[in-house]
Amino acid sequence: MKRIFILMLLILGLLLLIACADSSGNIQPDASPVTPETPDTPIVPPAEPPPAPEVPETPGTTGTPDTPGSQQDNSNATGTPIPATGEVIISFDYTRQSGPASNQHAIWIEDMDGNIVKTLFASRWTADGGFSTRPDSIALWAGRAGLADLSKSEVDAFSGATPRTGAQSYTWDLTDSNGETVLQGDYMIFVEGTLRWKNFVLFSGIITIGDTPITIHPDPVFYFEGSDRYAALTADSVENNMIGAVTVEFKP
Repeated sequence: MKRIFILMLLILGLLLLIACADSSGNIQPDASPVTPETPDTPIVPPAEPPPAPEVPETPGTTGTPDTPGSQQDNSNATGTPIPATGEVIISFDYTRQSGPASNQHAIWIEDMDGNIVKTLFASRWTADGGFSTRPDSIALWAGRAGLADLSKSEVDAFSGATPRTGAQSYTWDLTDSNGETVLQGDYMIFVEGTLRWKNFVLFSGIITIGDTPITIHPDPVFYFEGSDRYAALTADSVENNMIGAVTVEFKP
């Protein structure tokens, strides 16, 4: 009987300990599972658009007026265009060649937009119909001048006979093909010579028409081309001497 009483006391003590643990909360685990916190989503800044590419300036429309390839300012302080005064003299030594398909040449003026202002000279044989039978004769000039559309009176105004060997000089009085005085500014001077068949030479340079004298010496560019019947010329061909060094002189 005594043992039973002691056992009951032990059980009661154990129940009291369990009750105390429940009230303190130190033993019972939390019944609700803990949801781990979701880390913050990093904020990605919006991508900036790439910078727009720079649009280059159109050559020949802006820039330093005295730069070759751009039109020089041809107006005075009040914005009034200034008519050109003076003359341009184009000179060179000419060596007449023997044999066919040679000796043809032309001298002309263009503005900086590539428009022909005036033809000073073109060999009569080409200008007066020869171009239709031999289209390689001073072909660059014939194409730019629109030779096929020119009247006989227009052709007669600038065409001339093939010169003899010796110094040649051609004068531009600063008027256009209509006889109107041009304005001050930059102009292109061209001298083209047919050396033999398709082979030709071209001199070109910019002359500034203003208040200051100027002299230029355009360099020659040779174009050699052969055909089925005729070989191309070379750098040593005697025909290359047909037109010697060209001098262009502006006198206000």
